[in-house]
Amino acid sequence: MPELPAGTVTFAFTDIEDSTELLKRLGDDYGDVLTSHRRIVRDTFGTRDGIEIDTQGDAFFFVFLRARDAIEAAVEAQRAHAAATWPGEVVVRVRMGLHTGEPAVHEEGYVGLDVVRAARICTVGRGGQILLSETTRALLGSGLPEGVSVFPVGQRQLRGIDEPERVFEVAIDGLEQEDVEAAQVPEAPVPAAPPPPAGKELERDIALRFDDLGARLAAGIQERVLRSFEEKAGLPGKESSVDHIAARVESLGDEIDARMRAALAKKGIPPDS
Repeated sequence: MPELPAGTVTFAFTDIEDSTELLKRLGDDYGDVLTSHRRIVRDTFGTRDGIEIDTQGDAFFFVFLRARDAIEAAVEAQRAHAAATWPGEVVVRVRMGLHTGEPAVHEEGYVGLDVVRAARICTVGRGGQILLSETTRALLGSGLPEGVSVFPVGQRQLRGIDEPERVFEVAIDGLEQEDVEAAQVPEAPVPAAPPPPAGKELERDIALRFDDLGARLAAGIQERVLRSFEEKAGLPGKESSVDHIAARVESLGDEIDARMRAALAKKGIPPDS
């Protein structure tokens, strides 16, 4: 773990949208996608003095001393992903979330809700988007990189955060933007249950049910094989890699709190004093 900056810092989380679908489509070639993706993120973020805190699968967690450096790195990373040539002519779209705060620094890393907030902002985005918290947007002011603008997308209720967060999206000239609201697909209505079959229709229904059982068993086997591929490729499964990193930060905070309470108890000091 490198020496971490204290005070006001900007966190950046990134991950690939629909990475599991890319893995299913590309098979072993997904390894080349992952290698190129990691190189792009590390090169663009490192050039702007970003410090890599954690990575899991296709997800990254970086910290920057300045919000301006963070947004410049994110913009360059999105441009590099859009310009790259990928195996199988797939499109690799990365979502990014930035938040600025003053987190506590422990010897094992950052702790506190600022990390979780940055991760959750990333997970409400879509591939190709860079989303900002209200704090990060305020710090940037009018000092945006050339060819970049910022617009509000409304409030979002972030998982694990009590108060809703005002979120902003970064628009990059020359790159396609997908609105957060437009990306939300309405739920399909639930159809009414059909009447029970009778006679020969019952026999056909039973046969269809057995066929469906076979299909579900095959799908289950395929899902287990896919999960094995995901583990080999460094993917955490259906839950987002960013969520896994955020969960580790939350558990670290709980562990530190438990250690402090135990130390106070040994000295006979009430934990709330």
